[in-house]
Amino acid sequence: MAEEELESLLSGKGWPVPEQGDAGPPPPLRPVCLRKDTCYVVMAVLLNEKKEVLVMQEAKPECHGMWYLPAGRMEPRETIAEAMQREVKEETGLECQPLTLLAVEERGPVWLRFVFLAKPTGGTLKSLKDADAESLQAQWWDRKSALPLRARDILPLIDLALQYQSDPCHPPTLPTELPCAVICQRLLAIFTDSNGALWVLLGRESFPHLPIAVSSLSPSQLGRGLLVAVHQFLQECLLLPRVVVQVQGLLGLEHLGKDPGQSDGICLNTVLTIGDTDQCSKEKPPELRSKAFFWWKVKDEDLKNRILHRLNTSAFIPIHS
Repeated sequence: MAEEELESLLSGKGWPVPEQGDAGPPPPLRPVCLRKDTCYVVMAVLLNEKKEVLVMQEAKPECHGMWYLPAGRMEPRETIAEAMQREVKEETGLECQPLTLLAVEERGPVWLRFVFLAKPTGGTLKSLKDADAESLQAQWWDRKSALPLRARDILPLIDLALQYQSDPCHPPTLPTELPCAVICQRLLAIFTDSNGALWVLLGRESFPHLPIAVSSLSPSQLGRGLLVAVHQFLQECLLLPRVVVQVQGLLGLEHLGKDPGQSDGICLNTVLTIGDTDQCSKEKPPELRSKAFFWWKVKDEDLKNRILHRLNTSAFIPIHS
């Protein structure tokens, strides 16, 4: 079962999320509800053949006349890709096709922004005569001409898109349309021993599976990042701080959102590498605190090599906290 789960995640197909996580708030878990207790934002970077980037001029009073990438909040019953396409159409007049997720950004577990690389497929560039509450106009920006930007946080995202276009750092990856009721992370925690063997942390509940860490929506946790859930999970099963953990990035994510209040959640498929500060302990994985988890040695050479290749090339979607 674990082999099938890993194969599916590595190929970008996702995997069904269980109703109950391996770590996080105790059941029963309250499903998250978009626009009530969670906010998802979509953003798109579109480039033309001159490597100019599509930007739009803000109409909102608080940033009127400033320029920004097309972006906005998701609505109930939308998939993440549908929301991005809608925002691009409303704010720039262009239709587009998503090519890949570029990055995921988070400010605590209830605010997530999904950044896409996309390409134009039709429509007409919005001009001042088409100005409305969504935007004033749109244009292709050469990144050299002076433009008053709403915020400079878009500049590294534009650089990321240009870099990906010239030398893709991860396979084209789009959100998988699978339902999820909570905000959680499926953890691919990897240990490589001194003999070159690869070990993956699995949960025992029901059947061997990659562990699920659920983020809390309690008031005391709302200002804390998603990685807090990872750290809390690792505290339950590993001997911290002796064990060194590095978050490598995302293999992908899962969301459906077609049943508001029941499937508004997100599952991030997060890759971690596990090390040990004790040089004598590198011949075997770190000791586990809980019997609910175990280390599984990947014996399939093809599967092992695929995972190692992704690790060695850092072929993951970055997550920014």
